[in-house]
Amino acid sequence: MRGRLTILAAVLVSLPAQAQLPKVEKWDIFELELRAPVVGNPFIGTELHAVFENGSHRYEVEGFYDGDGIYRIRFMPDAEGIWRYETLSNRKALHGQKGQFLCTPASPGNHGPVRVRNRYHFEYADGTPFYPFGTTCYGWLFEPESLRQKTLRTLSQSPFNKVRFLVLPAYDEAYVTGPKRLAHFPFEGSPPDGWDFSRFDPEFFRQLEWGVAKLRDLGIEADLIIFRPYDRGKFGFDTLDDETNQRLLRYLVARLAAYRNVWWCLANEQSFIRHLREEDWDRYFQLVAAKDPYGHLRSIHNADVLYDYRKPWVTHVALQYYNVCRSFGAAALVRDIYRKPIVNDEINYEGNISRRWGQLSGEEMVYRFWLAYIGGTYASHGETIDTGTGIEWTSEGGELHGQSPPRIAFLRRIVESGPREGLEPLDHWYVLNLAGKYGEYYLVYFGKEPVREWEFRLPDDGLEDGMRFRVEILDTWNMTITPVAGEFVVRRADAYTFTAPDRPTIQLPGRPYMALRIQRVGPR
Repeated sequence: MRGRLTILAAVLVSLPAQAQLPKVEKWDIFELELRAPVVGNPFIGTELHAVFENGSHRYEVEGFYDGDGIYRIRFMPDAEGIWRYETLSNRKALHGQKGQFLCTPASPGNHGPVRVRNRYHFEYADGTPFYPFGTTCYGWLFEPESLRQKTLRTLSQSPFNKVRFLVLPAYDEAYVTGPKRLAHFPFEGSPPDGWDFSRFDPEFFRQLEWGVAKLRDLGIEADLIIFRPYDRGKFGFDTLDDETNQRLLRYLVARLAAYRNVWWCLANEQSFIRHLREEDWDRYFQLVAAKDPYGHLRSIHNADVLYDYRKPWVTHVALQYYNVCRSFGAAALVRDIYRKPIVNDEINYEGNISRRWGQLSGEEMVYRFWLAYIGGTYASHGETIDTGTGIEWTSEGGELHGQSPPRIAFLRRIVESGPREGLEPLDHWYVLNLAGKYGEYYLVYFGKEPVREWEFRLPDDGLEDGMRFRVEILDTWNMTITPVAGEFVVRRADAYTFTAPDRPTIQLPGRPYMALRIQRVGPR
C-alpha cells in the first residue's frame, strides 16, 4: 500500500509541474531564444547547438544568429511527452542552457513531414498518404505584400499541395529600382555597391520563414530551391564560392528544418551553374543530410546535364525532361531506371509567351499530367499566361488564369480516391496506358485518341475467374464521371490476360482525353 501511495503522490506532484511546462504539439516548432554580446562577426566562428532528448529519441540541432544579439535554436519534436534539452557552444553566454517542454498530440491537419514510402511514393510521418500535385511560383516571396497575399488566396483554392520557389532572388532590375525594390537581400549590402557574403541579413530570411509558415498553414509543402543561375553577372548569388555556399546551407537548415513542410531542392537547373561540378553537389547534399536532423526530402533540378539521382543522399528525382510526359510509357521507364519517386517538376507551362517552354495549351498540360500519373510518377504545373499586367503565375504568383488547374484538381480527386499505396504502372512492358493495383483497381487512359470502343482486357496478375468489376467512363477534360450499367465478370482468356466474355467491349464517346476507372466489387 505504501508503494502505491508513493507512486500516486509522485503522479500528483508531476501533473502541476507538467502544466507549467511550455507546450508544443508534435511536429510543430519549439524555439529557444538566447542572448549574447556580439563579438566580431556572429555568423562566423560561433558554434551553437542543442541536444534534445525524450527517452530513446535524441537529436542534435544547430542554432543560428538572428540579429540584435539574439541566437535561436528551433526544434521539431516527433514524440509526445517531456523533452529535455541542453545547449552547447564555444560562447560562455550560450553554453549550458537547460530546460524542458511538453510535446502534446498533433492537431487535426498536422500529419508531420513527408517521407518516401513504397519506394516510388510518399506519405506523411503519421502514415497518411501524400500524392504530390505541384506548381511552380519562383519569385512569389519577392513581390509586394498585396501580391503575396493574393498568391496565398489563390493557392488555398487550387489543387496544388506543393510549391516550388526560390530562396535567392534571381536578378531583376525591378528588385533594385521602382515599386518592386527589395528592402532586404540575403546578404548585408546592396546593389550596386555589392555584398558582404560573410554576413546574412536576418530580415530577408524572416520573410522566407513567413512564406514557409503560410504554406504550412494551408497544408502545402514548401519545395525550397536553394541555388540557381539567372543573375547575368549582376547579383552574383549564382557564383558564390564554396565557403559561402556551405555557410548558406547550414544557415538555411538551422532556420528552416524545424518547419515540417520543408523540402530541399539543392538547385534549379544545376548544370547552368557552371563553376560547380557534380562532386560539389555531392558535398552539398551530404552537408544538408548531416545537418538536417529530421531527414527532410532532398533532390536537385537539372538542366542540360542530369545529376545522378541514384546516389543515396537523394530521396527522390526532381526531373526536368519534358519528353517523359509527352508520350506513353516514358514515365514508367524513368521510374524503373532510378527506382525512386519521380516528380516531373517541369513539364513546360500552360501559357502564351514567346518562349517555347511557355506555350502549352490547357489540354496539353492536363494530358502531360495524366501521362505522368499513369506512369506511376508525379508532376508539377506551371503557368506563363501574359494577361497584359506583367504578372505571370510561375514568375510572380498572383492569380491563375489557365484552363488546366480545375482539370488537375479532377485528376487529384481520382488519384486520392484510388489505391492507398499509389498508382502503379501495370504490365508496362507491354501495356502503356494502364495503372492501378493488380486485381483491385485499374485506370485506362486513352489520351488524345478519340476511342469509340474498348475491348475489356486486363493483365492476369491478381485476377481469378469470376471476379466482378464495375466500370466508369471519365471525361478528363469535361471532368465528368459516367457509370457503365451492370458488372463485368472476368475469365481467363490466355496465358497473360483476362477478358469479360459476357460483355466483351465498352462503348466510348469518341472524344479525346477519355479514361476508364475499373474497380473490383466482388470475388464472384
